[in-house]
Amino acid sequence: MAGFELFGNEERKHVNDVMESGILMRYGFDGMRNNHWKAKEFEAAFAKRMGADYCQLVSSGTAALTVALASAGIGAGDEVIMPTFTFVASFESIMALGAVPVLVDIDDTLTLDPQAVEAAITPKTKCVMPVHMCGSMARLTELQAICKKHRLILLEDACQALGGTFNGKPLGSIGDLGCFSFDFVKTITCGEGGGIITNNQQYAIHADQYQDHGHDHIGKDRGAETHPHLGYNFRISELHAAIGLGQLEKLDDFLALQKKNYTILREALSQVEGVTFRTVPEGGEENYSFLNFFLPTQELTERAHKALGEAGVDGCFYWFKNNWHYINGWEHLRNFKTFGNLSSEIKNQMQNLNTTNFSKSDYWMGRTISCLVKIGWTEAEVQSRAKKMATVCEHMLVAKKA
Repeated sequence: MAGFELFGNEERKHVNDVMESGILMRYGFDGMRNNHWKAKEFEAAFAKRMGADYCQLVSSGTAALTVALASAGIGAGDEVIMPTFTFVASFESIMALGAVPVLVDIDDTLTLDPQAVEAAITPKTKCVMPVHMCGSMARLTELQAICKKHRLILLEDACQALGGTFNGKPLGSIGDLGCFSFDFVKTITCGEGGGIITNNQQYAIHADQYQDHGHDHIGKDRGAETHPHLGYNFRISELHAAIGLGQLEKLDDFLALQKKNYTILREALSQVEGVTFRTVPEGGEENYSFLNFFLPTQELTERAHKALGEAGVDGCFYWFKNNWHYINGWEHLRNFKTFGNLSSEIKNQMQNLNTTNFSKSDYWMGRTISCLVKIGWTEAEVQSRAKKMATVCEHMLVAKKA
């Protein structure tokens, strides 16, 4: 799933360009950088690849979510609907702005349940944030209709789904804003980095300013630029952007390798009676970075996950008991464990996560195993892995019948 598996001359060339000039900052120093503008080049290339009018690079996927929300005017007391299954960055980015995360159930797509979203809308709801976890998408047709009906912003968190599509359009390009992570274990990496895409010019201008202390970026004298709005420092460096440029050139190759290896694993598991797979909405295509499958019961799934590890099948995740990606592990969020005081809006408006019923999410997550798909595997490694996975699951299911 990760571009770092295949670093090569493409990344090295762009990094050398930066090192030869010595200019690591994306802004200023015009006469010293030998006309190398790696961040600008990456933004133009990524926007084109994603079919979007604008791209803004930032320092991480978390920064991308924060800047995207801020650029759309989300602030203190505004409610943002998000899923129970995601990375902690989802609620961190919302709360960093003083906004209120509203957690709702997922369905068999392992993403937002549209019915749960509709039920959670209040007069303070401003945004719906589907998270396309583990390479596949939410029910975007339904979510778009909900957002249109209630005049809400649709922000796609596509940090784990670069390369996936819905009705022929890249994931991240369908909502008002789309966010991506380019951290070390994503489909393409900058080492650290993130990106925002949008077709909304105002959001693009706001994002450009917000991620760089409010600079308006008008003219060629950075010291003379004005600051129309408050902002923070979420800039990406030229060095990180350079690595990303080299990776972006190879994205189609990465996706093809992921699909090839995913298909071998899925075909093996498809032969095992009792194994089923996550639902991909009609018109959607995964990016094939994870193979996500269900077993009949939570107990069986836990045992199968343990057995896979014992059989030497690494990289399989049981998110239901994971500290970072599911509500069960977010004790620090549930109990508001912070270094300082939270805003009154968050404390007064946020649901009690210790008592909220997320049994529907538990039903799906308790039966889910997600196995990452590496692009550096040899053919023999993939075939061996597929055989082991199928054998383990088959033994578990046969034992259950007995």
